[in-house]
Amino acid sequence: MVRIVIYTDGAARGNPGPSASGYDIYRDGAEATRGVKYNGMATNNFAEYNAVILALGWCIRNMKDHGKCDVELYSDSELVVKQLNGRYKVKSAAMKPLHFEAESLASRFGSIEFRNLPREDQHIKEVDARLNRLLDRIGH
Repeated sequence: MVRIVIYTDGAARGNPGPSASGYDIYRDGAEATRGVKYNGMATNNFAEYNAVILALGWCIRNMKDHGKCDVELYSDSELVVKQLNGRYKVKSAAMKPLHFEAESLASRFGSIEFRNLPREDQHIKEVDARLNRLLDRIGH
């Protein structure tokens, strides 16, 4: 089995406000890719979910063997992790389509675990720093 480790983060300056989503993806211990995307005006929860969706989508598009991959996805969003693990219900109508899309993408892997990390984790901090640089460049 191929081991994939993903670190995601979302940022919004205001809630809603200018937002961005990002991820780092490692395949068998080696960095596979990094990505950031400006979302426009959105909530922090949108940015966090979008980071998960972007990362899983990248893996599906770029790893032919994704169905044989064991994935560990880390996020500092306790809400997103607990919702994707089925421990919290998705009450927000705006988040339900994002949750559905993330679950749909997740189902295409051999196995997947969603885990929470504190925002002080070095990997999360690196993704967050890139998000903030993007938002700074855009002027937000």
